[in-house]
Formats: sequence, C-alpha cells, structure tokens
Amino acid sequence: MAPAHAMPLPMGDARSLDAIARIERALARIETSARTSAAHSSDMADNAELSALRDAHHALRTRVEGAIGQIDRLLEDGGA
Repeated sequence: MAPAHAMPLPMGDARSLDAIARIERALARIETSARTSAAHSSDMADNAELSALRDAHHALRTRVEGAIGQIDRLLEDGGA
C-alpha cells in the first residue's frame, strides 16, 4: 500500500503494483519450496551415506569374525 503522502496512482498503476506484489509472494513461496527440497535432498544423501557405512560395517564385522574364528582354530590345533 502506498504511503498517505504519496501521489494517487492511476488505476492501471495500482493493478501493476498488485501484480508485482503477487509475483513477489509467488517468488517467496518458490524460494521456500526450493530450500525445503534442497534440505530433503541433503537428508536423502545423508541416508544413502549412512546405508553405505552400515553395509561396510557389516562386511568388516563379518571378515573380523572369520579371522577370529581362524585364530581360535589355530590356537586349538597348536594347543592339542
């Protein structure tokens, strides 16, 4: 809304200003949506990274358990 001391605008100018205000509000909604979408994408990337880390941990744990089993068998065979 124009300040009280501003000159009155012709009707066409008022419509133009209303249209500009609507465009600015729409841009603000788009920017908010883009930020939300970017945050969601980041969360998905974090989830993918976490899943990859879990898989690597599981694989390493399996290998370590196998190595410990071999060591146990070697110790049993050496102690017999």
